[in-house]
Amino acid sequence: MIDFTSRAAEATLRMRELFPETPLQLNDHLSNIYGAKIWLKREDLSPVRSYKLRGAYNAMGKQKDKHTFVCASAGNHAQGVAFVCRHLQKKGVVFMPVTTPQQKIYKTKMFGGKWVEVRLVGDYFDDTLRASQIYCEETGGHFLSPFDDKDVIEGQATVTYEILKQLGRAPDILVVPVGGGGLSASARRLLAELAPETDIYFVEPSGGMSLAAAVAANEPTTIGNVNTFVDGAAVARIGKHTFVELKGIRADHVLAISEDRVCTTILEMLNIEGIVLEPAGALALDALKDLKEEISGKTVVCVSSGGNFDFERLPEVKERAQRYSGVKKYFILRLPQRPGALKEFLGLLGPDDDVSRFEYLKKSARNFGTVLLGLETTAPENFASLSERLENAGMSIRDITDDEAMVDLII
Repeated sequence: MIDFTSRAAEATLRMRELFPETPLQLNDHLSNIYGAKIWLKREDLSPVRSYKLRGAYNAMGKQKDKHTFVCASAGNHAQGVAFVCRHLQKKGVVFMPVTTPQQKIYKTKMFGGKWVEVRLVGDYFDDTLRASQIYCEETGGHFLSPFDDKDVIEGQATVTYEILKQLGRAPDILVVPVGGGGLSASARRLLAELAPETDIYFVEPSGGMSLAAAVAANEPTTIGNVNTFVDGAAVARIGKHTFVELKGIRADHVLAISEDRVCTTILEMLNIEGIVLEPAGALALDALKDLKEEISGKTVVCVSSGGNFDFERLPEVKERAQRYSGVKKYFILRLPQRPGALKEFLGLLGPDDDVSRFEYLKKSARNFGTVLLGLETTAPENFASLSERLENAGMSIRDITDDEAMVDLII
């Protein structure tokens, strides 16, 4: 039986038929911040701007007798499958939710060309998945899981295999994002054979901690109320096959990252480095903030797993980043209904305070009016002094920034 390392090596060689290896780049900006050598494995620079085509190509290449490949996806997996279908000249049927953004539908069709049909089915992914599986049963198509498939896991191992070859040795620490577990499972399996001394940290969004739940239960567990903002890693249940490889990892090596905090890293890499990352693609880089002591003086590789970022989301990303950093807040302001009150309020603002929203919520009060107030400033501490000035002027103010129900209604 061929060992996993040999299969990963063969798969890596096959990848060169499809695309050149993605760069492993030393990032001076992050290295200076953390006092370490921080390398980025740039999977965001693959032909489909994510690593997903690796698993798809490896799995599809082993099913030479199949003529139709089927998947359910609204993102990177769909694009990877489409790209490989065109290369292999095999029919692909990609099921996507009706709510999928047009940009992702267009890119899937573009990559697949005449070889791929996109079917929009269901408002929710569960409905889409069910429709794709029914189609497979009726037509004899081969269903391609985005992660829970041994051949897909083997294909994703080519990321880690390339890292070892490009670096010339094993890193001290590898940081990988986790969704369904295909990438992380492959990394652990390969490093267990080639570099067991390398520490691996597994990073998932705090609103989709399926790996942490599985580690705690010692088996795959379905979590509820998944936050889909980090859509490339928001998975309710870790894969069965992937958890076979991940079982036994240390619970303190599974890190949860706030959806709002990852937005600060997206903006940082975009504004400083000119690197476009989707939320899932920024997870591993953002986790460095929690690993500052562990990584000091070491060689660290972070997998930037994807760069399929829809710039229509940029205002939301900026909003989340500002709120997390404490420089943007929302208030309910009780403003006296008398001439000059608004001018007085504006005079109480500091030199770095900026009004981003001012909206009367109730106009019938005789003595006071209720105002929805959005403020931006340059430092979080500015809000404390402003609140004190407003209270002293008889203008009561209530911070609703962390009230999720309220913010969902107004933003």
